[in-house]
Amino acid sequence: MSKDIGRIFMEKTKHKYLGESDQMKNLPQPPLELEYNPNQELIDLPSIDSIKVKDMGLREAIASRKSLRKYSSTPLTLEELAYLLWCTQGVKKVTSRPATIRTVPSAGARHAFETYLLINNVEGLKPGLYRYIALQHKLIEINLDPEISNKITKGACDQKFINNSAVTFIWTAVAYRMKWRYGERGYRYLHLDAGHVCQNLYLAGESIECGVCAIAAFNDDEINALLGLDGVEQFVIYMATVGKK
Repeated sequence: MSKDIGRIFMEKTKHKYLGESDQMKNLPQPPLELEYNPNQELIDLPSIDSIKVKDMGLREAIASRKSLRKYSSTPLTLEELAYLLWCTQGVKKVTSRPATIRTVPSAGARHAFETYLLINNVEGLKPGLYRYIALQHKLIEINLDPEISNKITKGACDQKFINNSAVTFIWTAVAYRMKWRYGERGYRYLHLDAGHVCQNLYLAGESIECGVCAIAAFNDDEINALLGLDGVEQFVIYMATVGKK
């Protein structure tokens, strides 16, 4: 890795270097969500209003939160998965701007992430790779290759607990959704937003007796390729495993 690249990044993305953004130029804003094949069947998720979870105070959740890499063989229910998806990227409202108001903060309400799921052990879902369609609170199948879990585990520096988790959240950044408003400084905000999302996953997991482990060690090019991403306009930014304690 090039020496001082981190320092250079922080210097060159200082606010004083901000130029005229594409938003200021009145260029069209990118869609709130990536397109998907309209002919492909979507998988319904339980309505968030119907999901019951353990009544846990915020202080208790914060105090008990820790990274967990060993999980039981107990599967997650579809209701529990839907709850975790809502807590991390749930859409509460679409404004007239348009923008989405979600369950996590995001710079300028840009919400530049897409959520992919490596499903290993969730009731009612075949193992494989899925994508969360947040605006409709549904899932879509991406890749049901029996080897996809092994391939993603290998791409994440062969961290075996990925294979043993019930589900691994894989967040990807759609760069222009953020850059449209903030230019190159937007890359800073993508990483800040990733922290917001993952912390919500940790805290929400506590209320359903799940442990979480955030993952930043992965081969970017390998994981991007497995998800069918170009690694430039859209790329994996963060991952996290989830499983029953």
